[in-house]
Amino acid sequence: MEIHYPNGKTFHFKKEDRKIKVKKYQYGNRGMTLEDDINESNKYYLTNKIAVIHKKPTPIQIVQVDYPERSKAVIKEAYFKTPSTTDYNGVYRGKYLDFEAKETKSETSLPLKNFHEHQIRHTEAVLACGGIAFVIIRFSKTEEVFLLEGEHLLKFWQRMESGGRKSIAKNEIMQYGHYIPLGIQPRIDYIRLIESLYY
Repeated sequence: MEIHYPNGKTFHFKKEDRKIKVKKYQYGNRGMTLEDDINESNKYYLTNKIAVIHKKPTPIQIVQVDYPERSKAVIKEAYFKTPSTTDYNGVYRGKYLDFEAKETKSETSLPLKNFHEHQIRHTEAVLACGGIAFVIIRFSKTEEVFLLEGEHLLKFWQRMESGGRKSIAKNEIMQYGHYIPLGIQPRIDYIRLIESLYY
């Protein structure tokens, strides 16, 4: 069988081309962050009319804008405002969902300094109004993902405020949280877990 280039010339195999090179693939993180995986999962849920969940944009305060042309504005200076809520929110089967996504390089715990006071207060408010609040945690070195319900997050935060541990131990996350196996479509199927926990 002859193979031709687009210009009509024939491609000739060299001896070294005939050797099969075996590539070693790493299937660890595949370059995806937790946020990327959740965004892809949310796209899948939306496309398949399962749930409508969106990442909240980070509020930005624009300070200086230049207008080199009437139709082209260039932002020259801007600052991140302190966000007042969590990363994601939306609706699933008539229930409001609100959650934070946290990734840790530690193999043994999730530091509570990864959370801000306003996120904890927001989680309390969502739960008080009957919404579903939680955090999705990824241990990046082991690629393990867990869902920890908001009620447990608040207890660990209160423990820290009372002078206790400043992190949530992995074994506590395993005890009180729920493991989410990684898939393909969706990559992080947290809605299946919400279904089993709340419906």
